Amino acid sequence: MEKQESEEVKIPEVLPLLPVRDVVVYPFMIIPLFVGREMSVKAVDSALAGDRMILLATQHEIGEEDPTPDKIYEVGTVAMIMRMLKLPDGRVKILVQGLSKARITEYVTEKPFHTVRIEKMVDTPLQDVSLETEALVRTVREQLTKVIELGKQVSPEVMVILENIQDPGSMADLIASNLGLKVADAQLLLEMSEPVMRLTKVNEFLNREVELLSVQAKIQSAAREEMGKNQREYYLREQMRAIQQELGDGEGKEDIAEIRKAIETAKMPEASQKEALKQLNRLENMHPDAGEAGIIRTYLDWLVELPWSKSSRDSLDIVRAKEILDDDHYYLDKIKERILEFLAVRKLKKKMKGPILCFVGPPGVGKTSLGKSIARAMNRKFVRISLGGVRDEAEIRGHRRTYIGALPGRIIQGMKQAGTNNPVFMLDELDKLGYDYKGDPSSALLEVLDPEQNHSFSDHYINMPFNLSNVMFIATANQIDPVPSALRDRMEVINLAGYTEEEKLEIARRYLVPRQIKENGLKAKDISFEDDAIREIITKYTREAGLRNLEREIGTVCRKVARKVAEGGTRTVKIAAKNLHTFLGAPKYLREEDLDKNEVGVVNGLAWTPVGGEILHIEATLMKGKSALTLTGQLGDVMKESVQAAHSYIRAHADILHINPDFFQDHEIHVHVPAGAIPKDGPSAGVAMTTALVSVLTRIPVKKDVAMTGEVTLRGKVLPIGGLKEKILAAVRSRMRMVIIPEQNKKDLEDIPAEILKKVKIVPVHEVSEVLKLALEKFPPPAPSTPKEPAKKPRSGEATPKVLMRPRKEISAGARG
Repeated sequence: MEKQESEEVKIPEVLPLLPVRDVVVYPFMIIPLFVGREMSVKAVDSALAGDRMILLATQHEIGEEDPTPDKIYEVGTVAMIMRMLKLPDGRVKILVQGLSKARITEYVTEKPFHTVRIEKMVDTPLQDVSLETEALVRTVREQLTKVIELGKQVSPEVMVILENIQDPGSMADLIASNLGLKVADAQLLLEMSEPVMRLTKVNEFLNREVELLSVQAKIQSAAREEMGKNQREYYLREQMRAIQQELGDGEGKEDIAEIRKAIETAKMPEASQKEALKQLNRLENMHPDAGEAGIIRTYLDWLVELPWSKSSRDSLDIVRAKEILDDDHYYLDKIKERILEFLAVRKLKKKMKGPILCFVGPPGVGKTSLGKSIARAMNRKFVRISLGGVRDEAEIRGHRRTYIGALPGRIIQGMKQAGTNNPVFMLDELDKLGYDYKGDPSSALLEVLDPEQNHSFSDHYINMPFNLSNVMFIATANQIDPVPSALRDRMEVINLAGYTEEEKLEIARRYLVPRQIKENGLKAKDISFEDDAIREIITKYTREAGLRNLEREIGTVCRKVARKVAEGGTRTVKIAAKNLHTFLGAPKYLREEDLDKNEVGVVNGLAWTPVGGEILHIEATLMKGKSALTLTGQLGDVMKESVQAAHSYIRAHADILHINPDFFQDHEIHVHVPAGAIPKDGPSAGVAMTTALVSVLTRIPVKKDVAMTGEVTLRGKVLPIGGLKEKILAAVRSRMRMVIIPEQNKKDLEDIPAEILKKVKIVPVHEVSEVLKLALEKFPPPAPSTPKEPAKKPRSGEATPKVLMRPRKEISAGARG
């Protein structure tokens, strides 16, 4: 009936065109449209002014505001405007009903709106309704029912109309208009003139829609199930939390999430992170009052706070690093050069193992402060631990968590303190390590200080490998001898000798005086030190290889001046040698008066001590008695053996030395090394002992300004010794003119500053005979004669500075000859 009515309506050949977006209008379809574009509003007005007919054609692109003819589909639908309503915003709302399909044959005008010449399109009439067509119609109805059952919204009125339609073309148009097809698919159906083919295409779309809706239903069902599961778990957890709060079990659980987040951000190795999460799960399921809960919590805190992957960026500016090292420390050229070499290699090779250095030298020469300076030059964190007195292996490796109060060792604690995995790590006082029944800490350090092992250092507490290969380890020691050989082999040993008088003067002028002025609240205008005053402090108020006592004495002067300033003094106080005693009192160390002349049996030996080199006066005297050799002065076994060797050498070469061989049967020789209360040991006093015995037996005085060092064999050979630089510095401080050294130590003179070698004559020797020629007033001695008992016993001399020849294990201080 509707079809007959539509056929009776006469459609003009030329109609205004209304381009529509995102919709395809079919015949007999009633739809509201919002018209907002100016040209579209004018097209609607033109249609309303005429027979109310307008052509609705869909444009290709939705976003096209002013579509040209090539952007509009050729096939559209002629529609009747049933109603029109103007909206307040200027738009127009129209209600249209599709009448017939039409094809655009010509665009008559394009301004101010499109008018087109159309050709009406009529569906191909059906000759007869076949069984296939009827089956297709039934199938389409069933498919549409499935679509509705799967959730597609279709109006009930549409279903009623659909039951009464038997025409395939009309059915296809009705279903297509309510199926929500894409514009391209809907336009394809509109352009198809064969009704059965059109309905077949609709059936394909329905099949695809059924599949899509089925998959969508499954996804929604799974999502609902998951949501229901999550809601159920949330509900149960809330119930559990409420129960735990009632029982007092909920306290301390709120920070589990924070710990979990911290574990994730710590960027641990995979194995460490797995262990941390395992322990966290144990903690989560544990009562907070349980004894093990606190242990696990502390363990997790240590794990997340360690710098597993956090490192500082090295400053590889070698010029700047050199300036920093020179600003902080005067001299120490070898160490500065080694650090600059490391930076140079680090600049060329990004991944390299950190060096392991060992600074060996007397106290106060700047070993520890040099480590801080190195860290500053490299832009790294600095960590220092003192190993002095450490006797427990657990101090290095930590305690196992089974013990109450267990903690990681000092290495891991230092890494946590640094906050980065590549700090400068200083192991201070390495030679003061001890050991007892709890283990040997020096053995535990073998893994720490081995570049081939420390990439997986295992602490007993952490129980996970930690990478120490990026750490720059610096150990310090006063003596290298107490350090076990295996540990010494893993380090690059750099010796720091004591400073010369000129070096001390320069260091005091650059660093010590300004620092003490600042620390004592003074200003540069309040006090000034003259160079002769500083020299006086160095020579008469201190006796050390380092600088601690020198800075202490300068600080004493500054404090006394600070008192004057605080009392109202305004004048600058000048510190000179002539007024130094008013601040520091009488000199503490005076030059030995005994050696103002050459004496028989008194020799200037040279000793090496932990605080530098020292002059050691060795005395020998002769008396009647049984054949005996008396040794005093707390001499160690090695030094006693040196005297015995010297005695045997002299007896074996009595004829060459013009000594009566029978002389030893009726006389006793006494050798004494002041100060008698200080233990001494070492073989390097052999030449001095031999010279003293030869002098007392031949009655030939020893030159007062000659010092000597060297070990003697029974054949009279002079063997090399250690600590040459420190010994020569001691000789220079004591105003010696000549120093006799073993020939094999000649190579060690390269380490001694040139200005020192200018102040003293160094004479290398091979044999004792050369030493005697240089040290005695005359040699060889006169022909043998029966020696008379000395009329005067040689003076034993005043007490010398407290030095030790070589420390024995049970003695804390000592000197090495």
